Amino acid sequence: MPPRRPSAETARLGREIYRRDILPQVESDHFGEYVVIDVDSGNWVVADSEIAAVDRLRTMHTSAVNILCERVGYRALRSFGASSLQRPTPAYQS
Repeated sequence: MPPRRPSAETARLGREIYRRDILPQVESDHFGEYVVIDVDSGNWVVADSEIAAVDRLRTMHTSAVNILCERVGYRALRSFGASSLQRPTPAYQS
């Protein structure tokens, strides 16, 4: 089992992997879905829910301890009244 990294380091490395390797593959077809990354191996999964993604990753890598979750197209994993990074289409134009 890999040693547990400090959470800030896991987040930094995971976001780097996400932006460099994963986002180009998922941004057009998986908007709003969750990506979970095993920071140590670079392996990742995508699923409709955070729990489903974590479960799938843990099935593949039972010893994964340094993981990062990201939501495709969002600045944060969860939102409270905020919007996505996509611009809304105006419903009415005069």
